[in-house]
Amino acid sequence: MNRYDYLIVGAGLYGAVFAYEARKKGKSCLVIDKRNHIAGNVFTEEVEGIQVHKYGAHIFHTSNKKVWEYMNQFAEFNQYINSPVAVYKDELYNLPFNMNTFSKMWNIRTPQEAKEKIANQIAELSITDPQNLEEQALSLVGRDVYEKLVKGYTEKQWGRDCKDLPAFIIKRLPLRFTYDNNYFNDRYQGIPIGGYTAMVERMLEGIEVRLNVDYFSEKEQLDPLADQIVYTGQIDRYFDYCLGILEYRMVRFEQETLDCENYQGNAVVNYTEREIPYTRIIEHKHFEFGRQEKTVISREYPSEWKKGEEPYYPVNDKKNNELFEKYQELAKKEKNVLFGGRLGEYRYYDMDKVVEQALKAAERI
Repeated sequence: MNRYDYLIVGAGLYGAVFAYEARKKGKSCLVIDKRNHIAGNVFTEEVEGIQVHKYGAHIFHTSNKKVWEYMNQFAEFNQYINSPVAVYKDELYNLPFNMNTFSKMWNIRTPQEAKEKIANQIAELSITDPQNLEEQALSLVGRDVYEKLVKGYTEKQWGRDCKDLPAFIIKRLPLRFTYDNNYFNDRYQGIPIGGYTAMVERMLEGIEVRLNVDYFSEKEQLDPLADQIVYTGQIDRYFDYCLGILEYRMVRFEQETLDCENYQGNAVVNYTEREIPYTRIIEHKHFEFGRQEKTVISREYPSEWKKGEEPYYPVNDKKNNELFEKYQELAKKEKNVLFGGRLGEYRYYDMDKVVEQALKAAERI
């Protein structure tokens, strides 16, 4: 007889939410993860009394009240508001693009002045049918904002010139004609006090978790243990890349502990020149308004993903999406396997959408 109702491959947010819901309904679960920790990419680790976001900044934000209330079962969230700063050469700008940005850029004060400046730049370019990302961005924000705040950052993210990237990557670039530095429009926003790892630990209370387990190395022994599998890894890896390899971008993190109280005065500072190899520096203590004597920073270096490395976000262009659809057809034929999460569904999800999808899947099953 099978020992578990569900074998959940991946102890990240999707797997943890599903496991919690299953246990609540009296189901037994075994959660496995190839890493030596739970929480997937939202994993936080304490260093010098600071909760360090090991795989990049994660700010929980949502407009879904149900999801917000659901997550508050597992953690108390602080009132952190994401207000990044961008550095271009020796100039500092607020993000998102707002009146503080425009005032600094053009020495203006009113929304009308900013709108006219942007409209004039767009009109001068006369781009009616954008053929690439550069033309798309120029047609949305004009030359100054694009050159200083979009071009270099985007090229570092994707590892190629904006002229060589498809236009659809940037559907819109939000322009705000207010002096409001809140990056997100969502109603609810914050960071779990004490870190994400403690939050996921609460989700997995009473559930068997095995770490340092490679599902594919032990598949023959693991699959018979459960009636159903919830798989949150790469969908193409599940099928041994039989139709080809889906593309991802990855990020390398360079972490440093500094003997100073405050390094940059903000949690997130973007570096928008292409010549600077990292896209941003995260100073983790500011996520929880820390006053520790030391500080921890992380520089983020985007790079091409290679098979066997940790994937971060999918390259959802036409070619990859068509390949994913073929894998999806194979997935539909897999009996008793649910594919979920950003790797299983080959889709870039914010955290609230991951929670939403896992709740829907648990309810459906």
